[in-house]
Amino acid sequence: MRHVHSSLTSVRGEILVRRAVARDAKRLTRLVRGSRAYGGQYASMVSGYRVGPDYIESHRVFVAADADVDPGRVLGFYSLILAPPELDLLFVQDGMQGRGIGRLLVEHMTAEARAAGLARVRVVSHPPAEGFYRSVGALRTGTVAANPPAVPWDRPELEFLIPQLPT
Repeated sequence: MRHVHSSLTSVRGEILVRRAVARDAKRLTRLVRGSRAYGGQYASMVSGYRVGPDYIESHRVFVAADADVDPGRVLGFYSLILAPPELDLLFVQDGMQGRGIGRLLVEHMTAEARAAGLARVRVVSHPPAEGFYRSVGALRTGTVAANPPAVPWDRPELEFLIPQLPT
């Protein structure tokens, strides 16, 4: 696997996907902590979660932002870990789901993974998000057992196969 320093930037319509910077940390933390997907029984998972500047600087974190109206407004984000290959985080802002932002982020992640020479990317999914991941091409590979008290429920394990482009 080769290490790639460059970052892909994508623009689709009015949405820009760009590399996150340290000043995005508070926005990303608010997006995670405020996610309705983690309400009820899942609330403890994100209540004290923090996406800090150190995390952003040491991982491949990308944000989907409003390219035209407010480029500082984060609509969603993801984090790709190269070794071992894993989609660590993927969140879309409440009220923005169903508009293709998650799909755009997955497409961007796939291109980043391909550029880094990865053949597959693992995802340990939040249980309600499994359907989304399967709808964008992830394949179910198993189940990660609960690990109380941090994670008191089993989680689906999936992977994206990253097709390499012919050279």
